[in-house]
Amino acid sequence: MTNPPEIFDRALLRKRRRKAVHTIETVDYLLTYAHEDIIDRLSVIMREFPTVLNLGAHHGDLTNRLKNLSTITDVFSLDSVFEMVEKNSPLGINGDEELLPFAAECLDLVVSSLSLQFVNDLPGTLLQIRQCLKADGAFVAALLGGDSLTELRHVFLMAEEELYGGASPRVAPFADVRDMGHLLQRAGFALPVTDRDVLKVRFNSATHLMKELQAMGASNVLTNRSRIHNSKALFKRVDELYAEYYSDDDGRVYASFELIYLMGWAPHPDQQKPLRPGSGAVNLKDVFGN
Repeated sequence: MTNPPEIFDRALLRKRRRKAVHTIETVDYLLTYAHEDIIDRLSVIMREFPTVLNLGAHHGDLTNRLKNLSTITDVFSLDSVFEMVEKNSPLGINGDEELLPFAAECLDLVVSSLSLQFVNDLPGTLLQIRQCLKADGAFVAALLGGDSLTELRHVFLMAEEELYGGASPRVAPFADVRDMGHLLQRAGFALPVTDRDVLKVRFNSATHLMKELQAMGASNVLTNRSRIHNSKALFKRVDELYAEYYSDDDGRVYASFELIYLMGWAPHPDQQKPLRPGSGAVNLKDVFGN
């Protein structure tokens, strides 16, 4: 079996997230938005989840929200950065999202918010999650999608082409919503559901945007990133191009963030099954005509 390509430098990601421990709460608007949506989805599921894993727990906000749900008993919180784990006590676990330290069929629910987009082996991670779930256990997640930061990617390409005659990778190649549905099925999840939401967030400038990404611990961690020191001229030109192409009437610029939501269930014999093709009781020709 071949190893998956190392798209992300996971050691660098941990280093940058460790630096962001004290700043992430000042720029956690994306996390807050995703957490509220995840909690809304769980609130309408009329069943108990005694043992829950928050995978990629960040600064503890989602863990605290999960604890407030009457349907949940214990919440284990795993994060690859120990300083983040400390914010998720008492059931915090310092571990790797790509190597889950759980026995088969021991969890009732796994949730993950804005962490899985940075794993190198997403199919393998989804398979591990499904194997950790008890029969009829649930998986609910949010991750950044491929339409995130398209504006920043565009202006960096233009600026580097203009100044250097070529461009280097700057923004991660996140997954597409259609791909995620296929990956859930491939991992063995039953009743998979995916949907997406796009947020447009405004900033004073492209520099302001990049500083906030740094404060989130989400700046460039691509393995294939350029190792050449970035010049002041490059960032100045990025600021100028961003303002030219992606600014509002008041001069502020905007950035797009695509959030992809996933939900699936560990198979169980009593779950609903989709009807077989051709088994419907109504002929669509009778509804829509010839």
